Amino acid sequence: MSSASSDGMALSLLVVDDEPDLRTLYELTLVREGYALDTAGSVQEALACLQRRPYSAVITDMRLPDGSGLDLLHWLESQGRDEKTLVITAYGSAENAVEALKAGAYDYLTKPVDLRQFRQVVASALGRQPQKLAPAVPAVAPTKFPPLPQSALQPQAPQQLPPVKERQQLVKSPPLAAVPTLTALSRLAGKSAAIQELRSLIEKVSRSMAPVLLQGESGTGKELVARAIHDSGVRARQRFVAVNCGAIPEQLLEAEFFGYRKGAFTGANEDREGFFQAADGGTLFLDEIGDLPLAMQSKLLRSIQERTVRPVGAVAEAAVNVRILSATHKDLGAEVAAGRFRQDLFYRLNVIQLRVPPLRERIEDVPMIAERVLERIAADAGVSPVPQLTPAALAQLTRYGFPGNVRELENLLHRALALSGGEWIDADDLGLPESLLDDSLLSGLSSADDFEPEGGVSIKNSFGHDKAPNELPTDLARFLDDVERDILLRALTQHRFNRTAAGASLGLSLRQIRYRMARLGVTADEAEQSDDQA
Repeated sequence: MSSASSDGMALSLLVVDDEPDLRTLYELTLVREGYALDTAGSVQEALACLQRRPYSAVITDMRLPDGSGLDLLHWLESQGRDEKTLVITAYGSAENAVEALKAGAYDYLTKPVDLRQFRQVVASALGRQPQKLAPAVPAVAPTKFPPLPQSALQPQAPQQLPPVKERQQLVKSPPLAAVPTLTALSRLAGKSAAIQELRSLIEKVSRSMAPVLLQGESGTGKELVARAIHDSGVRARQRFVAVNCGAIPEQLLEAEFFGYRKGAFTGANEDREGFFQAADGGTLFLDEIGDLPLAMQSKLLRSIQERTVRPVGAVAEAAVNVRILSATHKDLGAEVAAGRFRQDLFYRLNVIQLRVPPLRERIEDVPMIAERVLERIAADAGVSPVPQLTPAALAQLTRYGFPGNVRELENLLHRALALSGGEWIDADDLGLPESLLDDSLLSGLSSADDFEPEGGVSIKNSFGHDKAPNELPTDLARFLDDVERDILLRALTQHRFNRTAAGASLGLSLRQIRYRMARLGVTADEAEQSDDQA
């Protein structure tokens, strides 16, 4: 063990590696950054250091003579220590990296270690900026290509890319993400057990660099959750770049993600950076990741794994330091089984999975969410005082299943505020048909128990099955498919098999209802038979 600094104010690091040459290299690199440093060559030496004093961060190799870096992570966790941990793994050992992140590591690096990336990751873990030093140099061998010139990273717009308005729909973040007055975490309204658990998980995962996969139905607020993770972490003052993967034409994906060089293709008149470069130092949120074609998935996997990008038309890769958050409404496990999504990319993205609950599972949060939404709508429209929902309107909202989730509630309140024209929004202003209330199966799914809102109207279990209210189905997937199938048949029958109208009544697009009909085997003949039986 060696001490490398006498500066009492310096951030202190513990570096654990059994190779003396690498320990020396890491020590020289980090001392130049102004850190105080101790080193250890084994798990026992590292534990002895940790028992003597706390550190700002611990950097450990995965394989050590008397154990593994995971042993140190587990010890720190058991002791409730606050040190950030960075794990160094051998090249190609993705399983070890994922295991380390799941064990609580802030981030990982692969050998040979790129020293510029090494400094960036350490600085990110400690919430500071690395000093401007020489170009990237690996710890074992020099780089194959020279670093890119600074001019190659300046963003420019090519002539044949989509217009500015369309591109603003693809990249939904501001140029620089300052910490907002009302953070994304505080915008997650509600006091239900589901939303409180989600807030707790957000605070936990925000402390690391581990990739997070957000699963949830459309309209549940997955991007808001991603912003909350970003705002709660050490990258809060860096950029948050949100990308809708399903909105980018396939032929433009590589140029949009990785940027391009002048002359790379017709119309590439200037160099331009991509989403990865724009999010460098911050967070890249990949929404609807399940919509990416397989060819792009392999390129994305390499960039995430190696933390480098190669712009279209360039010969050298550029290092990037981004945290990856992704979201989808699809079952990626099923997509992998069907051959539509790469298994290795799925494992890389799915280190930590957060499920964003649909609104019907936290129906008790509707009054609070509605209040927040009305305040925002009224402020945008310059309406004062803020309109309030009557008890009858609140009772009606809590009897609705919200297939479109929070997004549907927002649209509903936008319309109701415009139609009410006063200080109160009544049930008639909501425009919800009675057929979708009370006996709606979606409302029945909102809670295992009856929920009684402040207005006094209770929501009863209305599955329409012979099971007792407290009896659980033996096959949940089949049970839910039966429920969804029954709803589709009822909606189609009510609208005389007009799929557009039936879908709209359920908050679905024509494409979505077609997909559900095909998946569940719902046909016109079956809907007619259902009508005759009714």
